[in-house]
Amino acid sequence: MPKPEDRMTARPEPPVELHPDRPHAARVYDVLLGGTTNYPADRAAAEQTLAALPNASVIARQNRAFMRRAARYLTAEAGVRQFLDLGTGIPTSPTLHEVVQAIAPRSRIVYADNDPIVLAHSRALHTSHPEGRTAYIQADLCYPDELLQNRRLRETLDLGRPVALTLIAVLHWLPARRDPYAIVSRLLRALPSGSFLALTYVTDGFAPAALEKVPGSLRATVPHPDARSRNEVLRFFDGLELIAPGVEVAQRWRPDHTAPGTTAWGYTGPPLYAGVARKA
Repeated sequence: MPKPEDRMTARPEPPVELHPDRPHAARVYDVLLGGTTNYPADRAAAEQTLAALPNASVIARQNRAFMRRAARYLTAEAGVRQFLDLGTGIPTSPTLHEVVQAIAPRSRIVYADNDPIVLAHSRALHTSHPEGRTAYIQADLCYPDELLQNRRLRETLDLGRPVALTLIAVLHWLPARRDPYAIVSRLLRALPSGSFLALTYVTDGFAPAALEKVPGSLRATVPHPDARSRNEVLRFFDGLELIAPGVEVAQRWRPDHTAPGTTAWGYTGPPLYAGVARKA
């Protein structure tokens, strides 16, 4: 039986000012997903965002639906029991660990984000299954070596055993001076054979000029995404064994036709590419 202290989802953390009077990008995304971890300022910004980007909610929901399908595959079919989720965002249910631990309750998940407001919400709302463990760390994807050496990460995950690295709609927001391929490669080198990479990435059909119509207070925290072609997204999986159907538009990756957020949705805007691959 796990010790009581192992069941705790996080250690006490200093309070974080959530600034409910101003919109926050992660909470606006929560609004687009139909979540409840948001405030009137976030909902107002979401309405203005939808006026500028009418497909924003559809894209967000398709991205989240892919995460759920990938998590189910990784847990139920691939047998993964450890997950490292980078750029976690607000914990809109069902979250990664909820999907995973519903299948395998003893699974361990580490969420990492560089935004203290995101982590404050995560620590308040995420509750691990008592047989598993869920940890939350403040870490910056731009500095993978520091992230991998995080004490709480290493207390939670055994990096000698397979880990699923999930990068869901995060790489295209990295600063232009950072090389996302090098960052992903560095993270994968630290993981053993049998580990997996799951990611989504915005296509090169995305129109960044539309972001100029997003509310200024929100736009200040949302840089233009570094959109890429399918071949460019494929490069993230170099040297890995792609899981069928390979790199696909997110809603076409193993779609669940009985659930919302899949190919049944009418969607003509620029999609996200998605893929899952195994490290041999």
